[in-house]
Amino acid sequence: MLTVEFFDDPAAFLAAGEEYLAARPVESNVVTVYADRDAHQGVEPTPFHWYALVRDGDQVVGGAMRTAPFAPHPLFVLPMPDDAALALARALRERAEHPGGANGALPAARLVAEESARLWGGRVETARDSRLWVLRDLIPPTGVVGEARLGEMRDAELCRRWFNDFDRASREQAGHETGAHEDVVHTPEDIKRRIEAKRLVVWEVDGEVVHLTGFNYPVLGYGRVGPVYTPDEHRGHGYASACVAEASRLIREAGGEACLFTDVDNPVSNRIYAALGYEPVVDMADHLLLPA
Repeated sequence: MLTVEFFDDPAAFLAAGEEYLAARPVESNVVTVYADRDAHQGVEPTPFHWYALVRDGDQVVGGAMRTAPFAPHPLFVLPMPDDAALALARALRERAEHPGGANGALPAARLVAEESARLWGGRVETARDSRLWVLRDLIPPTGVVGEARLGEMRDAELCRRWFNDFDRASREQAGHETGAHEDVVHTPEDIKRRIEAKRLVVWEVDGEVVHLTGFNYPVLGYGRVGPVYTPDEHRGHGYASACVAEASRLIREAGGEACLFTDVDNPVSNRIYAALGYEPVVDMADHLLLPA
């Protein structure tokens, strides 16, 4: 019998789902990183901030979270059997909680979205197709002018502006319509926490910061690189490749392996990461639930 349990406590979620999450550490990285951070920093429970596990009897077979701070607060769905994905969508309907959208691993995320559309009425639109990559053999670029360093508080305002422009720039580079999605808004406090946690790498040329790469330190053995941002006027010089290589090295230095996401439609990022030694693992997608 399939059951769905919702957790306001991220530590309890990690403990209850430990075996399931550890069995797929790359695919679950987004969820485990958020849950681990919430468990350490604390979080104010809201209707749109929870974690969930799907069980078949006593065995955990699926997981999801709803932590997106922007409307429509879409779910992030982990790999799970088809019937478990349907059970998750139905559990949300039973608690009268419209999911807004379903992002994550295919085909589970698509099934959650389609079943939700059937239950609530409406239609599913794919907002973005993405791909999860894992680093195999790191091949750093050579001959790139400048050097990498960890971000410092003097970089905070610049990094905040660049973080907030990342979604627009990445959609534009992938040929997607801009302005069609609600973007994450990063506050000065968000950037301060990243700098204090040493989770920002910048590339500097003659004293000028020309690129930034964010990353997370390993959870369950994997750390994720991103976002990766070069302003238009500094593109084409290899800064992104060099900085991502440095962030990947720092993740490995911390005892983990590196992973990252790309937009399937972005030829630039896909080419760059393949050249650095990343290999694709699983395709994912972001789905919106819209009126019929």
